[in-house]
Amino acid sequence: MNVVMIGAGYVGLVSGSCFAEFGANVICVDLDQAKIDRLNDGRIPIYEPGLEDLVSRNAQSGRLSFTVDLASSVKQADLIFIAVGTPSRRGDGHADLAYVYAAAKDIAANLSGYTVIVNKSTVPVGTARQVERIIKETNPDADFDVASNPEFLREGAAISDFMRPDRVVLGVESERAEKLLRELYRPLNLIEAPIQVTNLESAELIKYAANAFLATKISFINEMSQLCEAVGADVQAIAKGMGLDVRIGKKFLHAGPGYGGSCFPKDTLALVRIAQEHGVSSRIVEAVVEVNAAQKAKMVKKIRHALGGSEAGKTIAVLGLTFKPETDDMRDAPALSILPPLCDKGAHIRAHDPQGMEEAKSLLPDSVVYTQTAYEAVTDADIVVLMTEWNEYRGLPMAKIKALMRGNIFVDLRNVYEPEKMREAGFVYYGVGR
Repeated sequence: MNVVMIGAGYVGLVSGSCFAEFGANVICVDLDQAKIDRLNDGRIPIYEPGLEDLVSRNAQSGRLSFTVDLASSVKQADLIFIAVGTPSRRGDGHADLAYVYAAAKDIAANLSGYTVIVNKSTVPVGTARQVERIIKETNPDADFDVASNPEFLREGAAISDFMRPDRVVLGVESERAEKLLRELYRPLNLIEAPIQVTNLESAELIKYAANAFLATKISFINEMSQLCEAVGADVQAIAKGMGLDVRIGKKFLHAGPGYGGSCFPKDTLALVRIAQEHGVSSRIVEAVVEVNAAQKAKMVKKIRHALGGSEAGKTIAVLGLTFKPETDDMRDAPALSILPPLCDKGAHIRAHDPQGMEEAKSLLPDSVVYTQTAYEAVTDADIVVLMTEWNEYRGLPMAKIKALMRGNIFVDLRNVYEPEKMREAGFVYYGVGR
């Protein structure tokens, strides 16, 4: 089976590589010649555990290739996946579909024989219909179907999510399209992965609904963390007590500085806009967005309070910059909201992150100093702020950390460490909701 992946970004590269691992012949197409050149040289433009080996193995086998030549690639395709970016549109929060629609026009002009065009990008309800319209208007004689196949990949665990999914959602309107997509995903039959077949609109909305619900759990426990601090409760005990209820579950009940990344911020905002367009209330999701923004602002106040009310002239060691561990993604990372206000008020920030520092340099104030190790970051610091729970920060030798520091304040925004043990080690410790 011949598969073309339009877009060699995070979703396209991971999905294309995994389809190649399934045995399909996959061509990843991208307009960025520099990115394609890097991929053809074996250099991966993003950090995702296991991806470099997966790409290398399938490229060497001849099942995976990279090109900027969309026209010739489309002509030989059985399935074409649109996996381009859909960022929040500046000004109104709607998903920007310019790249999706441009891809649809380019695909239409080069179709040859029956082809299924599949939206893999996260897109608002009704996008598949618009893609179908664009293709019909551009090429009235084209023999094709449009489908929706949303991705549910977690950064840092994307390959395992693809290979062992909770479910595969197929939005289709013809038996031919369903048959081709089922054949592509046939290797998952061995692990009996559920395949849910729906109409186009349901498939498009499932992704937004799932992400909004997970974001709701995060905002809920973060709101509870504020109440815990006010009444003297421990948010981790609250989360455990809730999570042991099988109707609720323990995942995404971790208090912290707020959610970030490529999905939750833009998808919750887009879902609010979709509801507004259709005259439907979305008050819960609106509150989720508001609580998340407020949580990040409260983290600035927490750090300032820990420093006695002013960060001016203080050296802050920041451990972790990416929105979560095992990724180099800085999109909407809490650090982008928390660190600039501290810099503006005169803080001297020394930061370390295992993978995110190069990306952070273009997004954070120029005054931020980046260090090669966590130990270098904490040297002579007045305060340490644990921003992202990378594994290498989970078992730091606290006696050494304290000896390197000038001060003794530790602000743990991920609740990695036990408060009592930290206080016994001589730190003034601040967690979230503890």
